Amino acid sequence: MLIRYSIRRLLETIPTLFIISVIVFSLVLLIPGDRVLVMLGYSGGDIADVISPEVYAAMEIRLGVHDPIPVQYWRWLSRALQGDLGTSALHSIPVIDIILGRLPATLYLAFASIFFGALLAIPLGVAAAVRQGTWVDRLANGIVLFGLVTPGFWVALMLVLLFGVYLGWLPTIGYTAPQDDFVQFVKHLTLPTIVLGLDFAANLIRFIRTDFLEQMREDYVRTARAKGLSERLVIWKHIFKNSMLATVTVLGFDISRLLGGSTVIETLFAYPGISFLLIQSIFNRDFATVQGVVLFLAMIVIFMNYLADILYALLNPRIRYE
Repeated sequence: MLIRYSIRRLLETIPTLFIISVIVFSLVLLIPGDRVLVMLGYSGGDIADVISPEVYAAMEIRLGVHDPIPVQYWRWLSRALQGDLGTSALHSIPVIDIILGRLPATLYLAFASIFFGALLAIPLGVAAAVRQGTWVDRLANGIVLFGLVTPGFWVALMLVLLFGVYLGWLPTIGYTAPQDDFVQFVKHLTLPTIVLGLDFAANLIRFIRTDFLEQMREDYVRTARAKGLSERLVIWKHIFKNSMLATVTVLGFDISRLLGGSTVIETLFAYPGISFLLIQSIFNRDFATVQGVVLFLAMIVIFMNYLADILYALLNPRIRYE
């Protein structure tokens, strides 16, 4: 049943992928000005002195700008399905190579933020529900309120001022690969991880606490307690397992957001991830890279939502039977 459910959910993503591909392809058509000049890297001045008519004509043929729009779309889509996202006008190398080169940095930041956020949110969210009204609950609510209403860029700036400028403990910009210098890698990763992790934890604490309180009022909890089970066993074996059903959906959305939506934080810390690449490409009018990055991030979001659905079905067999 799980395999059939997985296949059905996978097939349901096809219309979404099609719509996204149309939107991403349309980005180039919406570029103001001459698309051929943009792809040739023209930045101003007398065109005749910079670009010869032969070069311009060759790029027109290469882009197929005079072909019907459906033909252009199909040509672009067929290449994208083969992993060809075009060539960067800024770097003159395949877009897919640039994306894959930036992917490790993004993955390190995303999973470090998830680990830090989950390490903070899960025990605190459970403790806030079990000890409702105590100082633990107030602390959890304070973190939730702070994380939800405080802009991430403000938190980032405060951390930069404290740990980077005043104390000088941590670097404030850049990135070091772990194989080059692991200590510097951890130092560069710390500040953006704290910012993204706090935002991740705030959302997760809220959902865990709310769902835990709802589960604690269910009949199966009263039955487990009536059987003489210890409170710790009731909380972690029964309530926690059922509470994870609602949390999985939140995790899927938040992980997608961390993998593709940390644009502001990556930009503030000059962290060379995929989101920072997107901003750089927009400012430099490297629209082939913009197309590739947007398509790549959209596929990540769809994949993470699909994975969350499968995990939900694993935790709750009734879903796949329905």
